Amino acid sequence: QTFLVDEKTFTDDSNQLRYDTLMEELRCLVCQNQSLADSGAGLAQDLRKKVVTMIENGSNDQEIKDYMVQRYGEFILYRPRLNYSTIMLWFGPFILLVVAIGIIVRIIRSSQSSHTNQEVSSEKKIHHDGEHS
Repeated sequence: QTFLVDEKTFTDDSNQLRYDTLMEELRCLVCQNQSLADSGAGLAQDLRKKVVTMIENGSNDQEIKDYMVQRYGEFILYRPRLNYSTIMLWFGPFILLVVAIGIIVRIIRSSQSSHTNQEVSSEKKIHHDGEHS
C-alpha cells in the first residue's frame, strides 16, 4: 500500500514499510478512533508529512514515536508504552478482574457457610427437642 503525501511516495521499499507501519501505530488526535493512515483530518495530514520528513532525515522509528509522544502525549500511540502514567491502563483491567473474582468467591463461600450454619442449627434444635420428650 502506498500512501500519497502531497503527491510524494517513497521509492525505497524499506522506508515505505516503516511509514506504513508508523501510520497504523499512530492515532489521529482529531478522529481518535482512527490511525493516521485512515484519517482525512488536516492534523493527520500534517502529522503524516512530519513522519515523511523525519524518515527522509534519517530518524528511526523510535525517534519518530518519541517526538510524537513528546509533542502530543502518550495518547498518540495506539499501544501506549508501559510507564508510571500508563500502568493502570495496562494492568487495571486485570486488577479489576481479580478483585471481581475475589468478591464472587467470598459471596459464594459466605452463602455456603450461612446455609451450613442453618442446617446445623436445625439439627441441634431437633436433637434438643428430642431430649425433652
